[in-house]
Amino acid sequence: MSKKIYRNAVDSLVGLLKNDMTIMSGGFGLCGIPESLIEAIELSGVSGLTFISNNAGVDGVGLGRLLATRQISKMISSYVGENKLFAQQYLAGDVEVEFTPQGTLAERIRAGGAGIPAFFTKTGVGTLVAEGKETAEFGGETFVLERSLFADLALVHAYKGDPEGNLVFRKTARNFNPVMATAANVTVAEVEHLVEPGELDPDGIHTPGIYVSRLIEVSNPVKHIEQRTVRRADSAIGGP
Repeated sequence: MSKKIYRNAVDSLVGLLKNDMTIMSGGFGLCGIPESLIEAIELSGVSGLTFISNNAGVDGVGLGRLLATRQISKMISSYVGENKLFAQQYLAGDVEVEFTPQGTLAERIRAGGAGIPAFFTKTGVGTLVAEGKETAEFGGETFVLERSLFADLALVHAYKGDPEGNLVFRKTARNFNPVMATAANVTVAEVEHLVEPGELDPDGIHTPGIYVSRLIEVSNPVKHIEQRTVRRADSAIGGP
């Protein structure tokens, strides 16, 4: 068996967790979140964590679990609007938030993985996002300097993976997961289907195994839906 494969999420994080560390967590809303690994962090009891994630989950799901246990001290995100507990803790001064425009957040992570310390962007110029940051003129336009992001640990969720750590992401889950896998000292992946070496089409691999240190298989994970809207069948377009 590959040395990268671990029996479960708890085992896969042994020796990697410590208080006050910075962790990247993939996903978009509740799609493609590394839920098993997040639950393992909850069980570990580590605290003072800074999480880099597009959003903060929802109450009781995803990173919402770690907010409930007060293990998160800071979020670097682009959106946190679905989590009432996060709002309460932020307004009470119990958790800090660094808001970053979504595209800028993705590029800060990509840059971190590529070894680029900072970059200039037009996004956020003249807004609160640019306060306290260096600006420069290029071609008569103003740009703001954004620093890249790099974490102690990245947690990602993939559709398929092989024992060497090569990963394939599926549909919307191919969001922040691939860039985060490159932007941390250690990347741990949970995969829905662990396949044999050679089964993955080399041209279809999204994250090469060189970026992945450890992985676990999580068969049939719960696919959460943040907001479900339903209507009567006879009210659908074309109905009576």
